[in-house]
Amino acid sequence: MLETALSELESRGVSLLESAHDASALEDARVEILGRKGALANAGKDLAKLPVEEKAKAGKLLNAAKQLLESIYERRKAEFEKAALDARLAAEWLDLTLPAPGPKPGSLHPLTQIQQELEDLFTSLGFAVVDGPEVETEWHNFDALNIPATHPARDMQDTFWVEGGYVLRTHTSPVQVRAMEKFGPPLKMIAPGRVFRNEEVDASHEHTFYQLEGMMIDRDVSVAHMLYFMKSLLKHIFGREVTVRLRPGYFPFVEPAFELDIQCLICGGSGCPVCKQSGWVELLPCGLVHPNVLRFSGIDPEEWNGFAFGLGLTRLVMMRYGIDDIRHLAGGDLRFLNQF
Repeated sequence: MLETALSELESRGVSLLESAHDASALEDARVEILGRKGALANAGKDLAKLPVEEKAKAGKLLNAAKQLLESIYERRKAEFEKAALDARLAAEWLDLTLPAPGPKPGSLHPLTQIQQELEDLFTSLGFAVVDGPEVETEWHNFDALNIPATHPARDMQDTFWVEGGYVLRTHTSPVQVRAMEKFGPPLKMIAPGRVFRNEEVDASHEHTFYQLEGMMIDRDVSVAHMLYFMKSLLKHIFGREVTVRLRPGYFPFVEPAFELDIQCLICGGSGCPVCKQSGWVELLPCGLVHPNVLRFSGIDPEEWNGFAFGLGLTRLVMMRYGIDDIRHLAGGDLRFLNQF
């Protein structure tokens, strides 16, 4: 009689456990069949009432039924746990190749990168890095640089004037004057910074741009010294020899004056809007410091001389990275700036 009951109990237990549709239903079936007050526990109580000769056989049947039902329960429980884990992973899946959430790390503007590279180069060559005001006096921006009020070079620079006779500096050359006044000779200095001109904006001109001014004052300085530093500069920035040409120029604060041009790296010299179809880009106006500039700064030109140069940082960045329009550099478009 108990054997039949155990067989039926086993079949019912298997059916309940196998048909459970979720973990909660499986737990209910376990409590009903395998719990402390479940069907198997009650069958065990009935086992104690059997005669001694029947207990052994019935006990084996009861243990076999219990082992079978417990194995089914453990298997179904593992199935539901795996399904729950898979669902959680699917909901919480994270692509580790994607950028991390939160603020993205910033980067230096290409102008800043080039400026820092040049500062590192020239400090390694013994030059000091100096700075000056962007709103300048007329004396430092023009007169002390051998550009008196009646000089036509003032018209060439199309200046921005502000109240009180001050001017937004049109070049970084005023810093040379301030450095000579403050430190005197011998002097090796560079002055990177922002300058302002009333330019007609196009692919290679902006009203606000960046320059790097350099000067060396010592005894017996020649054009050969100037060319050495200019070629060292260009080779450092471009990582290779570049094609240059030196031609006569005119700048009131140097004599003789030169234009050091670089073959356009945008078009390779074939002609484009950046080089105005000429194949060359004006990059390094330079020359030996005019004696008048030395005198205005309190230096005796009979004892001291030197060279000076002005480098267009913005144009140098364009050549370095192949940028075909100067307006990209001040546009603030992160899609453009993130490339650097």
